[in-house]
Amino acid sequence: MSLYLRNMSTFSAAVQGLPNIARLVRSVEENPDPIPTKVKGTIPTWIRGSFLRNGPGKFEFGNQHFNHWFDGMALMHRFQIEDGQVTYRSRFLQSDAYKKNNERDRIMVSEFGTIALPDPCKNIFQRFLSRFETLKASDNASVNFVKYKGDYYVSTETNFMHKIDPETLESKQKVDWSKFVAVNGATAHPHFDPDGTAYNMGNSYRNKGAFYNIIRVPPERDTPEETLEGAKVLCSIAPLDRSKPSYYHSFGMSENYVVLIEQPIKMDLFKIVTGRLRGKSIKDGIYWDPNQETIFHLIDKQTGKELPVKYYSKAMSTFHQINAFEEDGFLVVDLCCSDDGKAINNFLIQAMRQSGEALDEVMYNSLSRPLPRRFVLPLNISSETPLNQNLNTRPNSSATAVYRSRMQDYGGLEFPHINYAKYNTKPYRYYYGCGFRHLVGDSLIKMDLETKKFKIWRQPDLYPSEPVFIPTPDAKEEDDGVILSVIITPVQDKSTFLLALDAKTFEELGRAEVPVNIPYGFHGVFNSSA
Repeated sequence: MSLYLRNMSTFSAAVQGLPNIARLVRSVEENPDPIPTKVKGTIPTWIRGSFLRNGPGKFEFGNQHFNHWFDGMALMHRFQIEDGQVTYRSRFLQSDAYKKNNERDRIMVSEFGTIALPDPCKNIFQRFLSRFETLKASDNASVNFVKYKGDYYVSTETNFMHKIDPETLESKQKVDWSKFVAVNGATAHPHFDPDGTAYNMGNSYRNKGAFYNIIRVPPERDTPEETLEGAKVLCSIAPLDRSKPSYYHSFGMSENYVVLIEQPIKMDLFKIVTGRLRGKSIKDGIYWDPNQETIFHLIDKQTGKELPVKYYSKAMSTFHQINAFEEDGFLVVDLCCSDDGKAINNFLIQAMRQSGEALDEVMYNSLSRPLPRRFVLPLNISSETPLNQNLNTRPNSSATAVYRSRMQDYGGLEFPHINYAKYNTKPYRYYYGCGFRHLVGDSLIKMDLETKKFKIWRQPDLYPSEPVFIPTPDAKEEDDGVILSVIITPVQDKSTFLLALDAKTFEELGRAEVPVNIPYGFHGVFNSSA
């Protein structure tokens, strides 16, 4: 059984020129000791804890440069907030990749968009044989901070994570997912039930090809040394083409379902496996297939079984989900979507360091804007369901879902966040994100799904990172809280600051200026000590 979905899109995009952003992707030094910041305005005194961030911070070793933004070495950041004051510290993740590259002052470990050249210290025969070695996954966990069983880890999309001391940012332990469950990687965006049970997704590669796997990790540990013990594969799903599975960066989750979105960004496993022989990186094995529809798979969290109904939409790409909830017999899934999936191969450092028309031509004008879109999936489907009729009966919703006998101004928005602790998997009203008029976020946005209105925080030459919502103590309303975001400007040296916005009014409360350079990062969390 299948349904065809047409989404409800919330925004439209306007094309504008892109200023120079080269400073956003430059290498910086780590600052392992706390640095005082200069607070202007007010940082609410009830905020007590650590704002942890992760992202690439070193893009070259010696005279060798990484090719892709995602390749930079992981740099962890900690903003300690207490009594209205903020201190900042940062450390490079002591991954095997970082240590090997640093020791030889050259790129020794291949990354997503960079293939490590044969070691010149080897003889000609050894260098020739190294071309036939299998491309090994890097442990450069540069994407996010995640939490399993009360411990903090930095992660990327390979099978390696690193346990981190959230106070000092010291690297404590390298953890391999494949030692606990049969997967060859996991996303950097797990979801959590209220009791702390974690869900994630990871691929496995067997003789019959690739499989998508839903992973469940229990919320508690039996010993202080325990890591991912007790993790299990809840469900395995075969891709449409097992030799060319879809790439996914995250997934959706409601109270009762995990939502796997099989999108037309494809991974050619043969090209990836033979990449080293051909002198090509993993990036070159990933491509966009606009002729393939997008498929939504629903997995029951309790039984681990996939629902027999599949939901189809036109070709689109998505990296981040906003929220998913069940209401009145429907599963509502909100995503940040683009009409093509070429962006993952576009973030080349050399291109991002260009300026003016050259940058517009090479990158910005070739990218499809990510826009928030709502998909409404009817859950009560049976053989009695009428064909070729719109099954979406939700009021004030323009989305359509048709059952078939077989299986079509601020710019974009990404890095979505909600009041996760209280409203994840539940009906909600507000979400927050970065506005993308340009290649990277240049504004912060608050969207009201009830009124269809939004608020924007934007200032010239300032580039906000992912907004993180922190609820006020004893909050009564969904948007009672503060939004934290790290703000960087490429036109002024040592000008980074931590911004605090009133989540309700979206007005600035205060900022904490950091007297060192910080590169543009990806994701992070707030660790409360209140």
